[in-house]
Amino acid sequence: MPSFDLKEFQENISIQLRPLQRSLQFWARAADIYTGYKVFQLRVSFEKDVEKAEAMWERQHEHAADKIYSMCYDMGGFFLKVAQVIGKPDLAPAAWVRRLVTLCDQAPGTPSNVVRVVLENELGKTVDDVFERFDWDPIGSASIAQVHRARLKGDKKDVVVKVQHPGVQDLMMTDLRNLQAFALYVQKTDIKFDLYSVCKEMEKQIVYEFDFTREADAMDRIRSFLSENNKKTVVKVPRVIKDVVSRRVLAMEYIDGIPILNLKDEIIKRGINPDGKLAAAAKQNILKSLTLAYGQMILKSGFFHADPHPGNILICKHSEVALLDYGQVKELPNPLRLGYANLVLAIADNDQIRASEGLRELGIDTLSLCEDERTELFKLAQVMFDTKLPPGVAVLQPFAEDSSIKKIAVQAFPEELFSVLRTVHLLRGLSVGLGVNYSCAEEWRPLAEEALYFSGRLKDEDFKSRNRRRHRFSRRSSGWSK
Repeated sequence: MPSFDLKEFQENISIQLRPLQRSLQFWARAADIYTGYKVFQLRVSFEKDVEKAEAMWERQHEHAADKIYSMCYDMGGFFLKVAQVIGKPDLAPAAWVRRLVTLCDQAPGTPSNVVRVVLENELGKTVDDVFERFDWDPIGSASIAQVHRARLKGDKKDVVVKVQHPGVQDLMMTDLRNLQAFALYVQKTDIKFDLYSVCKEMEKQIVYEFDFTREADAMDRIRSFLSENNKKTVVKVPRVIKDVVSRRVLAMEYIDGIPILNLKDEIIKRGINPDGKLAAAAKQNILKSLTLAYGQMILKSGFFHADPHPGNILICKHSEVALLDYGQVKELPNPLRLGYANLVLAIADNDQIRASEGLRELGIDTLSLCEDERTELFKLAQVMFDTKLPPGVAVLQPFAEDSSIKKIAVQAFPEELFSVLRTVHLLRGLSVGLGVNYSCAEEWRPLAEEALYFSGRLKDEDFKSRNRRRHRFSRRSSGWSK
């Protein structure tokens, strides 16, 4: 009779119960944060003094920020990505941003002995056979993987090795299902936006992130595309090390630079006034490079890097930008790419009628909850698909009573368009963080015109007329402001 291994039995039970325990943990914490806000909204409604009410809101946001940070850090996995999405200066309360922005590259790491096992199982060789040197302390650790600096045998240049955390995929799928259920509830009670479809698209994208061979192919494809379409480098894309790629391990060239989150500290360290003209010019160049690269990827190719959060952006010499982590990429179907180009033109031209038609063409189904539908619909288009904050808006607050999402309910949103929405919002977050207010729609206007022209949707004379008008306008003004 086979012997009974109590320890193995306990471990198997623990593994089977882990998704349930994680779900209970999420719902307990999410309910605590959500009900805290609902109770507070009732309490603050009795305060008539505006300044006192604002101070109360700030304290509530700080209290909630501590809870959200603890939940995201303690649970890790998918919730680190959630922190990256909501921890943006243009969307979340300032107290949330201050806490959540520090979660970039601060996920709990995988122990070195486990990393060694993953490397050797994936590569079919010992670490010493492949690497001259391998730094076991990771450069950074995120939700899906961590990265190490190393040097290959017989090479003189350093590389970066991305190693997937074991067992993380099952946990993230559990997290996503819980978030989808929470999104269904919130979109019915507070935010009139199709959050469920957004979560479904996130699920689709995250599944792809666990295959590093796909990421390597995406990196090569985008690197080649940007190189072929620009005389000088717009953004740096790491070169893949072909012999060190598997589903859970990916090696690429090491690019020297500083994280964009540390840019201000680096400027001060060099004795430059962070609010002066030199620093402002550097920030504008950084945003111009990123904006041009993304405009070309989305509108010209349709295949783009869909995760420009601060942890994936390095600033190199001469304000050059490096774009890292190609786990989240998206390929837009041609009708969506051209439909988005049409909406970009509508926003850049300040054309409310065309914007309304553009939203419908993209499959964004809305329901007006206000009298001035056309104006609010255009404002919603700006909020969703342009980096420039609308006039009079300093911070976007979806829970506020005067927000566009409260006035125009988004009943259906195409899942495939979420990556564009998220990319624009992350670019806006960067622009707010750098103190530069600009319109990506205006910057992308020539690319949108070109896309529509070559598809036959913009006539030859209209295309030439737009070019002449744009050149006259560009000599008189600039869309970049502080």
